[in-house]
Amino acid sequence: MRLKTDELTIRRASAADAPAVLRIFDEVIAWFVSIGNEGQWGSEPWSISPERVQRITDACSLPGAWVAEDAELGICGSVVLGDAMPYVAAATRPENYVLLLIASRDPQVRGIGRRLMAFAEEQTRAAGLNYIRVDCYGGGDGSLVRFYESCGYTRLSTFDVEGWPGQLLERHL
Repeated sequence: MRLKTDELTIRRASAADAPAVLRIFDEVIAWFVSIGNEGQWGSEPWSISPERVQRITDACSLPGAWVAEDAELGICGSVVLGDAMPYVAAATRPENYVLLLIASRDPQVRGIGRRLMAFAEEQTRAAGLNYIRVDCYGGGDGSLVRFYESCGYTRLSTFDVEGWPGQLLERHL
């Protein structure tokens, strides 16, 4: 399946897309460092960590992995859907879960994260589900939590993974 809007195509990801997705992680981490938000993902590029390279390669290989590709810029975002993460409470109903969302900071593709979340919701409905959850970094200034709230998600619960503060959010479709 492919979704094309203007010059953006959302297509299934594969392990071959991992280097491009890692470049986006590196770009976002450099931006985080520039704004003093090293608590979310640290300050080192993910592309230099064998563990993180493997994690992203594995994620891109999942059946629910998608990339957004701009005709000029190439891959500029990714969303991965699947089963809930082990550190959050199990859902009480059938759901889709956003395992990963990453979007380029390039102003030419502004809004790609929001478009990928809308795509995730379309995929959820297409699977016959009407419930989707996502978790995110709950620290810093709270802007990431507010982003998901602006997409229609509501706070469900907080959690902590070895000192990393998280927020679980939900949306009924």
